[in-house]
Amino acid sequence: MPERRRLLIVYHTQSGHTGQLAAAVFEGASRVEEVDCVMLRAFDAGPDDLRAADALLLGTPENFGTMSGGLKDFFDRTYYPVEGQMEGVPYAVFVSAGNDGTGAVREIERIAHGYGWRTIAEALIVRGEIGAPDLLAARDLGEAMATGLSLGIY
Repeated sequence: MPERRRLLIVYHTQSGHTGQLAAAVFEGASRVEEVDCVMLRAFDAGPDDLRAADALLLGTPENFGTMSGGLKDFFDRTYYPVEGQMEGVPYAVFVSAGNDGTGAVREIERIAHGYGWRTIAEALIVRGEIGAPDLLAARDLGEAMATGLSLGIY
């Protein structure tokens, strides 16, 4: 029997919008029974959580044109402890944006490059209020990532 794969969802939320997206991502990923899905707030996730992950979904609100301080704190606390240990780990991003969200995505991509992670999907950017289509897109993102993991695509 093949070893189970683990998908780690790390997110930060203040208004609750990114939290809604994270819950939908988790719901979609959890549809794939062959994958263990773990969802943690950014302040609660650490280096051991990263090391145990086979793939990552990262969620943040857009704050002042970039990622939240909570997600940045997660990166600050985990980068050096896992440096050189995560080459090629697949990841994708979801952003709740009041503006356009691209600044948050750009900064996450720069940091992810330093970890050695590889992007496997275009960032899901939701602008303004979260609606049913946005939650569906988030569920689809989670399910697609978990499905790819279970099939060994990444």
